[in-house]
Amino acid sequence: MVKPKLVVVYLSTQGNTKKMADAIARGAEDRGMDARSVSFYEADMNEIRDADAIALGSSTFWYKMHDAMERFIERMDKELGQTAIEGKVGAAFGSYGWSGEAPVDIARMMRSLGIKVIDPVLRVQYEPNERDLEECKRLGKDIANAVKKTVRPVA
Repeated sequence: MVKPKLVVVYLSTQGNTKKMADAIARGAEDRGMDARSVSFYEADMNEIRDADAIALGSSTFWYKMHDAMERFIERMDKELGQTAIEGKVGAAFGSYGWSGEAPVDIARMMRSLGIKVIDPVLRVQYEPNERDLEECKRLGKDIANAVKKTVRPVA
């Protein structure tokens, strides 16, 4: 039996969003998913196409997600097309110093592509502590549970 797949793509300027991404992947793995955390620089569009779920994260920069993450989401739409990503389970997350808008912006863009985004988005101020990382793992578990509800077993 093939395990459902989650790709966690992040843009992390100081390593905080990466820590969140890694914890989200661990939480999904704890629920039986094949999960991979990867920088948006190394993300493979074919892997995203084949995944059952995608989580996108960015730190907040000047009151929004980084332009590079916005371009990545636009590239995902252009290269994969809405039919390849529509209906996937999704999540948005990120770290911030002052304002924290990036995850909300990411979720909005994901929804416009037809991705079923889990609410609420996950935001962590500064470096995630142990409690924050547990919340990230819980999000990974929530993603896995949502995928199990949408993916029908193959007979």
